[in-house]
Amino acid sequence: MRTIARLLAVLVLLFGLSTTGAAAPAGNPLEMTDGFYADPASNPAKWVRANAGDPRADAIRTEIAEKPGARWFGDWNPDVAADVGGYVGAADAADELPLLVAYNIPGRDCGGHSGGGAGSPEAYRAWISDFAAAIGDRPAVVVIEPDALAQLDCMPEDERPVRLDLLSYAAAQFAEKAPNTWAYMDGGNATWVEPPVMAERLRAIGVERIRGFALNVSNYYTTEESVAKGDAIRQALGGSALFLVDTSRNGNGAAPGGEWCNPAGRGLGVPSQVGGGADLLVWAKVPGDSDGDCGIGQGVPAGTFSPDLAMSLING
Repeated sequence: MRTIARLLAVLVLLFGLSTTGAAAPAGNPLEMTDGFYADPASNPAKWVRANAGDPRADAIRTEIAEKPGARWFGDWNPDVAADVGGYVGAADAADELPLLVAYNIPGRDCGGHSGGGAGSPEAYRAWISDFAAAIGDRPAVVVIEPDALAQLDCMPEDERPVRLDLLSYAAAQFAEKAPNTWAYMDGGNATWVEPPVMAERLRAIGVERIRGFALNVSNYYTTEESVAKGDAIRQALGGSALFLVDTSRNGNGAAPGGEWCNPAGRGLGVPSQVGGGADLLVWAKVPGDSDGDCGIGQGVPAGTFSPDLAMSLING
């Protein structure tokens, strides 16, 4: 669709032809693309190519690797402009909509399994600015900094204003430099931070400048639970912001006791789609990528693909 839109624009310049109803309006990435982009270099896809003879390969390919999901960018991407630009460019060439996650806030994950992030506020500002600029006017969906707002409570009180300032800066960068991107600031999950409190934090970072907020990223709560939480946050915000829900691993809902780190008995959720009670339902977390050295992923570091974890999700 994007290629067609460009061709029509050229015809207008050459021949004065009308494109009424044909070209997508600026700012709506769904109307500029034809479906979501499945990352050909995701961890599951790379594992399948390297293990074609494994009896698990066919199931992992069809149930996970070929499904559209997000690529995560963080401190493992020192040249984030090149990496983001290459990924978004490949999706654009396929006329499909890429999903991205920015995950590089200083003090990430409060030093937990996914700890790390940019080394300083200045480094983060440069990194997120390059991230947004690399997308440019191409269509994209971006989730900004999973857990960063919800984890304010684990930070020393005098450091919280710095984080809010960095998240506000991130929102401003996408609003300014990526006009055809729908950006969503992470807003925690269904049982983490009460709606009025999260709404206050989202308001503090200027959520009105972007599409809205994200829920359930890398978590397991059902879509129904997440939509109820999202509606409550929206109401507290005055009904303006929209939200997406990560459905990658919520097919069976949350584990008993709220265990979040590679819990057993979970299942794949509905694939990435528009609507479903939210603005979008997307696979933000890559199914099969470990939450950390914990649960049924003992010995598998955070972000590392495990075919055993993938099969556990496939089998439910």
